[in-house]
Parts: sequence; C-alpha cells; structure tokens
Amino acid sequence: MKPDFAKGNGLLPAIVQEHSTGQVLMLAYVNQEAWNRTLETGEAHYYSRSRDCIWHKGGTSGHVQKIKELRLDCDYDTILYRVEQVGGAACHKGYKSCFFTRVQDGRFEVCEKIVFDPKEVYK
Repeated sequence: MKPDFAKGNGLLPAIVQEHSTGQVLMLAYVNQEAWNRTLETGEAHYYSRSRDCIWHKGGTSGHVQKIKELRLDCDYDTILYRVEQVGGAACHKGYKSCFFTRVQDGRFEVCEKIVFDPKEVYK
C-alpha cells in the first residue's frame, strides 16, 4: 500500500491535523518527492502549486511540523498528516490553524487569535 499519485495527476491532498488535539491545521498538496522527503526526514514536506516546488513546512519560519503519524484514506488518494506543530502556528498569516475564519449567520468572522506577526517572521 502506498499513496496513488496517479489519481491526482501527481498531486494528492494532505489534511494536516495536530496530533495532540485533533485540530485541523491546514490542507496542502503532496507529490511523490514531497512524500519521500517527509518519510526520510520525519518533518512535513509539501508541493507548492503557486511556487511550483517542494516546500519544507517551517523552513523559513521555524514552525516545522514533526510527523507523529501518517494515514491514507480508503482509496489511497488523500493523506492525513498527524503532526506536532512547532512554534504554535501552522498558518503563514500568523494563526494556529489556516481555518481561522468561520461563517456565522451569513457573515465571515475571524475566530482565532494571531500567534505571530507574519511581517516579522517572513522579512
């Protein structure tokens, strides 16, 4: 058993969940190379569609994701990364989770506090 990268034309979605709390931190994409680097290093690697390259999560910010468990769905075309989120934030906008906006009564509202200032981290 292994991820079926052919199903996603080489890219599969990866749901990223904090191992200790179960909180969903982000969604990213993984290709074969990112998958291999994740397995080799024990830290999360993804494929950046906007930059067209492999991306080591936390390589710039220091907010790395240490792999605690990897799971595949029943069709082997979605990956679950269960991680220890170093530095307290997964989102490049400074929030713990990329899912910091909720819809409440038809309105969008921020429902989390900023953990770090992205302008300071990504100079």
